[in-house]
Amino acid sequence: MKIIENQILTELHLSDLQNNETGVITKVIGHGAFRKRITEMGFVKGKFVKVIKNAPLQDPIEYEILGFRVSLRRSEAALIEVVPADLLAVGTESNFEGTITDDFIEQVIAEKTRTINIALVGNPNSGKTTLFNHATGKHEHVGNYGGVTVDSKEAYLKQDGYTINITDLPGTYSISEYSPEELFVRRHISENMPDVVVNVIDASNLERNLFLTSQLMDMNIKVVIALNMFDELESKGNKLDYDNLGKIIGIPIVTTVASKGEGIKALFSKVIDVYENRDSVSRHAHINYGTNVEESVKKIKAAIKKNKQISDLFYPRYAALKLIENDKSFAAQIAEFPESEEILSVAKKEIANLEKEYKEKAETIIADAKYGFISGVLKETFEQKLVNRRYTSHAIDVILTHKFLGFPVFIFFLWLMFQLTFSLGSYPMDWIDAGVGALGNLVTNILPAGSLRDLIVDGIIGGVGGVIIFLPNILILFFCISLMEDTGYMARAAFIMDKLMHKIGLHGKSFIPLIMGFGCNVPAVMATRTLENRKDRILTMLILPFMSCSARLPVYVLLISAFFPNNQGFVLLSIYIIGIALAILVALLFKRIFFAKQDVPFVMELPPYRIPTLRNTSVHMWNKSLQYLSKMGTVILTASILIWALGYFPRDVKYSKDYNSIREQISADASLSGKAKADHLAQVNVHQESERLENSYIGKLGHMIVPLIQPLGWDWKIGVSIITGLAAKEIVVGSMGVLYQSDMSADETSMNLRNKLQQQTFTSGPRIGEKVFTPLVAYSLMLFILVYFPCVATIAAIKKEANMKWAAFTMVYTTVLAWLVAFIAYQAGSIF
Repeated sequence: MKIIENQILTELHLSDLQNNETGVITKVIGHGAFRKRITEMGFVKGKFVKVIKNAPLQDPIEYEILGFRVSLRRSEAALIEVVPADLLAVGTESNFEGTITDDFIEQVIAEKTRTINIALVGNPNSGKTTLFNHATGKHEHVGNYGGVTVDSKEAYLKQDGYTINITDLPGTYSISEYSPEELFVRRHISENMPDVVVNVIDASNLERNLFLTSQLMDMNIKVVIALNMFDELESKGNKLDYDNLGKIIGIPIVTTVASKGEGIKALFSKVIDVYENRDSVSRHAHINYGTNVEESVKKIKAAIKKNKQISDLFYPRYAALKLIENDKSFAAQIAEFPESEEILSVAKKEIANLEKEYKEKAETIIADAKYGFISGVLKETFEQKLVNRRYTSHAIDVILTHKFLGFPVFIFFLWLMFQLTFSLGSYPMDWIDAGVGALGNLVTNILPAGSLRDLIVDGIIGGVGGVIIFLPNILILFFCISLMEDTGYMARAAFIMDKLMHKIGLHGKSFIPLIMGFGCNVPAVMATRTLENRKDRILTMLILPFMSCSARLPVYVLLISAFFPNNQGFVLLSIYIIGIALAILVALLFKRIFFAKQDVPFVMELPPYRIPTLRNTSVHMWNKSLQYLSKMGTVILTASILIWALGYFPRDVKYSKDYNSIREQISADASLSGKAKADHLAQVNVHQESERLENSYIGKLGHMIVPLIQPLGWDWKIGVSIITGLAAKEIVVGSMGVLYQSDMSADETSMNLRNKLQQQTFTSGPRIGEKVFTPLVAYSLMLFILVYFPCVATIAAIKKEANMKWAAFTMVYTTVLAWLVAFIAYQAGSIF
């Protein structure tokens, strides 16, 4: 027998089958009363079920199973996974005679039931994503502060004959309603119903981490605890009887050290045991919230059980507790169901009774009870050594978060990062530059003269090669940012910046997306989800483009190394500081124009300092290099070819001079030496090529925008490079490589782009013959690159996280502001 794998393994639900179709049940998801009721009716794995008909309004649906008829709502049928019987028939050999052997059915069911869907849930900074990376081989970015995982990530692994699909959910302290992450995690667990939830706990902070565990207990789902960073707990001399703790709370616990890959195989073996219901510890344990609360839970549960749609989707006790907590988002979700008015009415009445009795808000009553339960189980199972377990972190913080020393230390770290970017990056940068030049010369010698050689040498090698040489600088920048994140210093930076952030209308936590923006604006925009307030999220997105991402770095490195060789680190730091200053000014302006005053408390964990592992830092750096290299082969390659083509055509240019006659005259001039003739001929070639380029399609485009860029001191080639940089900022360098390459004479082809920029002169206009690039022009150009139009990917991210209105506004206002900043810098610099 054979299985058509991609068909058999396609996930189908009973609700997907059409009238008269038959399926074999492979899995029943859901929980509690629904699962018990559906199982008692015969809906268990391996049973055939046939669709008889849909009701006139397509809901409910009548099925036949075990010889009798039963109707299920479509929502209930959606919780039963099946394999269509006709696919099973096709999957057998050609001698199929209308029956399917039991062995084959068992094979297919085994294939389906040995697929386990799990979700990783845990507090920020608990090591959840590190565990995900080690388990699956994925290389997501790991940082030692909250909010790194800003979206869910999926991967799978195979172990002991099982396929385990893993979803890494955003880090969250609870599953309440206070942030998008909390709602996302809660909805994923409720609606996707993973077979097992792996709750990753930081062993060095048990009490706070177990609060989320207590909420998972309320949901009556299968949970396995990964007690992560267990080595830190033991190194501090603390003792935890985790076996006994697991028995008390009904959740098996496996110790792990995710950063070293320890305990991960044992963790997933335990997941398999819990999935197969063969773990003796796994059970549903209730938290006793006290007589009054339990009486209220009982009353609300009774109302919920009357509504099968709600009780099938949510465990009734969990739903009752969420309503008592006065969770507005959950209440709104319940209100969407028909006949839910009684439930909400009972809940409202019980909340009023409890708050009158306890003289506290209902959510505080539940939270206090949870922490009381956690405190009780830890007294029985946890023995803490009486020392300050974070003494080292506190000692370091005396300096790094000091009232007066904190800012100078932070600025020093930024300066050091930028100085290393140049000093260390210059060596491999020169090697790559030499390699690109050698490759260009090799291709020039191998290929005959013509369009193909020009395309490869000037378009592809000149364009892409001009950008790829900056890869070492970008790697060093990302390495430094990763170090700050992995050690825990990034959270301290947010701490010392909170007051400044608050004064410009932002939350201190906004500083983390802003710092991430130095690496790439796209994940930084996504990281704004960690901000609870929508106003903070949008305002942070609007000023994020002023954080110089790594895509702008090649432009800075090119211009600074060419025109500011003696103060490279300082000049680069000044660009970044100006970006931050502009972000502050714009935030103050937008706060007054768009956003009403709405403060949000600054609540953020300061994680203990940790020594970063070389693996995590290297993986982060390598992933960013892959992203950069992938741009080389896609966006930048395409743009370089397009720019080359626009500059190469048309070929039938009418020149203002007869350059061939001029060359003949020079060759025939007996008064000139051989070297003088060569120099004169080279100069003629440069003038002819410059005139040809000005009459090409890209030259015409450049001259169209000259009135806009002339006040900035630019020539048309800079204008064209700016236009091409709308897609990705690295393309600015690629464009310059293509546009300025052709201006060089034959004996100058080995000169790098920096030298070529230094020699550029205006070929038309009032400044003809003058140098195009001066330190002032270079600096104003860097300021323009800093501010103008974020790349297309960033705009798409803003559109996704906010809406198209804010994305369009960002495009327009940044470009207008960029022109104003560059104009002021150039004109003021020209005066002084």
